[in-house]
Amino acid sequence: MIEKIKTGVLAFLVVLSLLQSYFLAYSFPSLGTIVSTEQDYVQTEKIGQEERVENLIFPEDIVLHLGGDKHTVLYPDTEFYNRILERLRGREFKSFERNLRNVQDWDTIRSQEVGLELRFGYGVPVELLQKMMKLDGDLMFLNDQIDRIWIYRMKDREEVRVYFFSSVTSMVYESIRADLTISDVQEYAGYGEYWPSYATADGELYLPLRPLEAIESVIHYEMYSPEQMQKNLFFDPSSTRTIEDRSGTQIYTDGKRGMQVEQDGQWIKFTDPVAAASTKDVLSSNVYSAISFINQHGGWDGLHRFVNPEPEDSGRLEFRQYYQSLPILSLPSFRFGLMELAVQQGIVTEYERSLMTIASGKAEKVVRYLPGGEQLKQLVSAYDRRAEVEAVYPALRPSLTGGKQLRLTPVWAVRLQDGTTEVLGEALPAGTVLEQEVPNPARREPLDGNAASQPGQTPDK
Repeated sequence: MIEKIKTGVLAFLVVLSLLQSYFLAYSFPSLGTIVSTEQDYVQTEKIGQEERVENLIFPEDIVLHLGGDKHTVLYPDTEFYNRILERLRGREFKSFERNLRNVQDWDTIRSQEVGLELRFGYGVPVELLQKMMKLDGDLMFLNDQIDRIWIYRMKDREEVRVYFFSSVTSMVYESIRADLTISDVQEYAGYGEYWPSYATADGELYLPLRPLEAIESVIHYEMYSPEQMQKNLFFDPSSTRTIEDRSGTQIYTDGKRGMQVEQDGQWIKFTDPVAAASTKDVLSSNVYSAISFINQHGGWDGLHRFVNPEPEDSGRLEFRQYYQSLPILSLPSFRFGLMELAVQQGIVTEYERSLMTIASGKAEKVVRYLPGGEQLKQLVSAYDRRAEVEAVYPALRPSLTGGKQLRLTPVWAVRLQDGTTEVLGEALPAGTVLEQEVPNPARREPLDGNAASQPGQTPDK
């Protein structure tokens, strides 16, 4: 009898042991140390639209060379610009050969050959360019940065040449196997027949021969509140405190991170210091991290373009906002339309942006003209930092008008060698009447309503 009891107890203990082993293997009891990250207990509120890298990488402008020293410039998000870029997205560029930049006489090619230049203004990593175009090259090419792509037709040989210019070295890369034909290049350059004429003295600054028509807009804006951004940027908003410095700037801090609210509650600067890393930063990885960070912390409104205004090792990145095809200038007197970040090893350590976002709805518009020809040349010549000017381009200067409205006024802007931008010249007074109609650089349709049906000009929709 006793032996039977012992056998039953032993069998029970064996079954119990098997059950415990099963639960340990296939269940997740709340036992032991629980490791949680700060992100685990705070879900950020999505307060803006998300964006993808391929929508943020595009040229600052496209210069069309028509032959006979005739040129024109296309600006982002205009009809012909979009057509060319969309076509190039579907082409393949392979088999790159490296040469020194002086392998070609670029001044002669610029003035005599029909072609186009995609100019980025700053070096863009090839890894990011691959999101815009189909590129396949060796490791040296894939690890470089490109600031312009030049495509032209050699009339004496009836062939197409394609060059990618390095912004880091004096090298150019020629794509030996480019999926482009002579008729492609002819078609792209042909769009210039419907656009204003530009002249250049150095191949860098292109100035229109006549005034350009642009649009001054009055638009409505909405505001993110500092409290929204506080909840969005701090892992535990309940642990933050608010202080005010002597200048009246409001600061939110949790002891490590800080968020300054400036410009009467319209601009923030968030800082999250990290230890300096000993390894080299990878620019393309930092760009991905910056985009992901913005997607989670504030989001986007409208079209933005990635720019790389400082040396790669600085870790500073910018995303500039566009409205009606022209970039919005963020100036020290009024900061708007720009997001600035500092990124180290994929970690965002600084984040600056406006709390104002462009609202949907109808805008009030007035036609304005930007000076051209000799008047613009004189403005450039008289500019006190003329030797530092890298680019002259039309832009929009924002200003407050009251009633939650912004005025975006067309101006000529300059970009300097240190990456800063300044206003070069004002638009002509509203109501100015010129002798004949002036083409508008921000229009989204051909200047001639029948342009798309001209002989040889039937681009894809």
